[in-house]
Amino acid sequence: MTYRIVRVRPEDWERVRDIRLRMTKDTPLAYLESHEDALAHEEAEWRFRAARNSQPGNTGYAAVHEPTGEWVGCMNAYVPAPDPGRAPDRAWLVGVWVDPAHRGRALGLTDVLLDACVAWARDEAGVPELYLEVHELNGRARAFYERRGFVDTGHRQPYDLDPTTLELEMKLTLKDA
Repeated sequence: MTYRIVRVRPEDWERVRDIRLRMTKDTPLAYLESHEDALAHEEAEWRFRAARNSQPGNTGYAAVHEPTGEWVGCMNAYVPAPDPGRAPDRAWLVGVWVDPAHRGRALGLTDVLLDACVAWARDEAGVPELYLEVHELNGRARAFYERRGFVDTGHRQPYDLDPTTLELEMKLTLKDA
């Protein structure tokens, strides 16, 4: 299969909406909103989400399936505002998803999306580390991140949609990536 990785732009808001709805339906425990909540968002929210990928300290990438033009994956990263007088020390990886028909190591699509986010964090954002949170029950995602060099920091926090479960924090040192 042939893919193209594109940076998400403000005018992509409808595609951002469509892929988010697919994400929350496919893997509900991976995101901090339910599918029902995502369905309820107004157009203004989707426009905001697409536009923020173009703002300083933010990025978003989509994987486009060349034969169809369909968005079949996405990955986003951002740098939180640092404390006054301090340089940013990390970026966060968020909104990671690849359509089930396009998953798998042989296709390498998730790797290509992560490569784009790592390059952005290291080269454009200039931070030394990339962090993420992954649900404790999302073994497939955890295995992928571990294979790519992320390590568990030991930090845990209750998952917002089900506080009886946890999100695990992982980080990647970018000089090693």
